Amino acid sequence: MQTIISIAQRLMSLPTAPFHEEAIQQEIIKLCAEHELDVKSDKFGNLMVVYKSGPSRRPIVLAAHMDHPGFDVRQHGSDGMFIGQFLGSVPREYFTPGLELRLHPGNTRAILIGPSKMEKEYVIRSIVPWTQRSGFAVWDIPAFQFKDNMIIGRACDDLIGVTAALATLIELKRSRARTYAIAALSRAEEVGFHGALALAAENTLPKDSLIVSLETSAQMPPVRFGHGVIIRVGDRSSIFDSDASRFLWETAQILSAETPSFKCQRALMSGGTCEATAYQAFGYQTAGVCVALGNYHNCGGNFNIAPEHVSADDVVCMVGLLTEAARKMGDYSKITSQLPRRLNKLLKEARTQLARPYPARNPIL
Repeated sequence: MQTIISIAQRLMSLPTAPFHEEAIQQEIIKLCAEHELDVKSDKFGNLMVVYKSGPSRRPIVLAAHMDHPGFDVRQHGSDGMFIGQFLGSVPREYFTPGLELRLHPGNTRAILIGPSKMEKEYVIRSIVPWTQRSGFAVWDIPAFQFKDNMIIGRACDDLIGVTAALATLIELKRSRARTYAIAALSRAEEVGFHGALALAAENTLPKDSLIVSLETSAQMPPVRFGHGVIIRVGDRSSIFDSDASRFLWETAQILSAETPSFKCQRALMSGGTCEATAYQAFGYQTAGVCVALGNYHNCGGNFNIAPEHVSADDVVCMVGLLTEAARKMGDYSKITSQLPRRLNKLLKEARTQLARPYPARNPIL
């Protein structure tokens, strides 16, 4: 868990918003250098972190995004007044005048004045002079806390997914696993999967990849905090690949038998649409995993902006499942064929049992 908490703190302490992921990108590159992981960027600024050892085989791709809802800000008039277009999904009832913000670059204090003339645009006033002509703004709420075994902060979505992807590759390298794994870390997911769509359309990732979308997803029945990683069979828009989901589920059962602390849930998670849908539309085989998220997109009770939170134990289980899945990619066909084998065995039993005649006292009329 220590590695997970350390990575989460390093990433979540930094500001991010759609099209403004620079600080996160730089920290990921630094982390990869520390752990001797190969990282490269495509022409759109998406990052691919690669771990490959042993014979060439089909890669597992851990897909997560580096942005979180925030304001794209430009200068407007004088006296520290700016216009911020909010990028991401947050109901307008949450945009209360007087909300405290932070302008970046510079971490300058500001407040939300109120709506502008255009939809999803707001007037922002800097409290102290901000010398930038443009930039972005985030909510002025605690960036990171670890308390009562919960990871709490401004941007669990999806920096926890990024954390899990990096922690998985670090563990694969530490254990010298013979596998091929890629962390595909995309930009601008919150405005319509921009980075993921670019990766998919450009065929940047091998076409035979098994892509697993990593997310935090709003807690809703039947899933619960602290009950483990969630194998996400679908989202609001799509049902993911059945074989891919079965591979994760069968791997989870193996892991549960070997590791009593490992916990796993399985659910549709229809609260939103994730990158698995985008990759699937371009012909990739996809699956999804997530952890339950509180205060989705910072939407707390009574229309208050609040930190998001996830269970640290759930994130540990996510990394455990992804690590085991990466190690078992060479056995993908064997693992996914277990259910058909069980069904064929039942079929043989069924044919024997069904062929037996009814007792004379129960004739078929």
